[in-house]
Amino acid sequence: MTQLHDLAEAQRLALAIVDTLPEPFLVLDDTLHLLAGSRCFYEVFGEDPAKAHGRSLFDLSGGQWDIPGLRQLLMAVAAQHTRLEGFEFESDFARFCGTSEAIGVNSGTSALHLALLAAGVGPGDEVITVPYTFVATVAAIEYAGARPVFVDVEPGYWTMDPAQLERAITPRTKAIVPVHLYGQPADMDPILDVARRHGLAVIEDACQAHGSEYKGRRCGSMGDLGCFSFYPGKNLGAYGEGGAVVTNDGAKARKIRLLRAWGEEIRYEHTYRAFNYRMDGVQGAVLGVKLKYLEGWTEARRGRATEYARQLADTAARLPVERPAVRHVYHVYVVELDDRDAWRARLTDAGVQTGVHYPIPVHLQPAYRDLGYQAGAFPVSEGAARRVLSLPMFPELTSEQIAEVAAVLRAPTPAASPA
Repeated sequence: MTQLHDLAEAQRLALAIVDTLPEPFLVLDDTLHLLAGSRCFYEVFGEDPAKAHGRSLFDLSGGQWDIPGLRQLLMAVAAQHTRLEGFEFESDFARFCGTSEAIGVNSGTSALHLALLAAGVGPGDEVITVPYTFVATVAAIEYAGARPVFVDVEPGYWTMDPAQLERAITPRTKAIVPVHLYGQPADMDPILDVARRHGLAVIEDACQAHGSEYKGRRCGSMGDLGCFSFYPGKNLGAYGEGGAVVTNDGAKARKIRLLRAWGEEIRYEHTYRAFNYRMDGVQGAVLGVKLKYLEGWTEARRGRATEYARQLADTAARLPVERPAVRHVYHVYVVELDDRDAWRARLTDAGVQTGVHYPIPVHLQPAYRDLGYQAGAFPVSEGAARRVLSLPMFPELTSEQIAEVAAVLRAPTPAASPA
C-alpha cells in the first residue's frame, strides 16, 4: 500500500474529523456509515482492516464504530487517491435507477443545477417546486437564472400536491421539480400528466430517495431527469460530497457531462461556459462499493420503520403515512408531535438524538423573502414545519433502541408534566 508522505499530518486531520462526531447513545442517522464495513474497505483498498489494524472497522451486526479503525481508514483513503481515479460508478448507478445514463457530479445541488440547464431553464423562466424541502432545491433554480414558484404539499405525504399545479403555471413556466421528500415518492402520474399537457420538463429531486419506487418505477427514472445527492448522511452516502443526474436522454446526458467539466469537448477547447462540478475518484470508489449493499440496507430501514409503527402506536406521535403502491426508503423517520420542541427536549434529556427536517419552509426563509410570499401562503408546509420530528433511523437500529424512544414518547405530554 502506498505510504503517506506525512503520516503525522494525515493523523492530525483524521483526529480532527473524528473529534467532531456526536456521542449520544442513539444517534439520529447513519452519517457515520462512510464505508460501512470491513468488506467495503477490502473491496476498495485490497486490504482487510481486520488484519491491517487488528479488528474490523465496523460491526455490521451491532452497528458500533471502531474509532481507531476510522482514523486508519481516513489515512488509507488519502493514500490511495491516485489509484482510485478510474473507479467506475456511473454505469452501475444508472442500472440501479433503471435509466440509460448517470452522470456523477460533486453534490446534489450541482446535479439539480445542471439538470435544469440541460432542460433549457434559464433567465426569465419560472420553475414550480415546493417550499417544504431543503433549500438547495430552490437555490439551484435561482442558479439557473429562473424564478422559483411554489405549490403546497399534500398532508401526511409532504410531497407536491398535483391538484395545485395547474393554477401555478404561467407562460413563463419551463419545468416542474417534485421532491421525493424523506424517501417518499411524490405522486408522479398526475404531475407527469400536467407536464405533458403543458410541454414542461420534469426534474425529479430524488436526493433523499435512493431506491424509492412509485408504482414499480424507480425514483429519478420517471421525469426527464432525476437528481441525487450522496452526502454522507444519505442512504447511499459518499466519503464526502457527491451527486448524480440520471436520465434516458442521451443528448441531455452529453450536455451535462460537458457542463460538469468546463465544457471541454477537446482539451482546452470549451463548447460551453461551464463549471468544475466533477465527482472525484475517491467518492466514485466508495459509492461503487456501497451501492452493492444498498438494497440490504434499504430493506433494513423499512423493517425498522415497521417496528417503529408497532412500538409507537400508543404514543403521542402521529406516524408517517406511506403512499399506496410505493416503496418508501425512509431516509429519515419523521413523526408529527404537538408541542414538538418540548418533546424533542425530553428525548434529548433521555440521550436520544433527533432532528427537524425542516423547521422553516423556504418561502419564509430570510434569504428568500424577495420572492414575495407571506406566512399563511402554504398552510400544509407551515404546519408540518411546526410539528415534524425526525427520530433515529439507520439499518442497524435495534428493537431495544426503538423501545427506548417509544418509552419517552409514551410518557405524559410535556405540557401535562409537573413543573
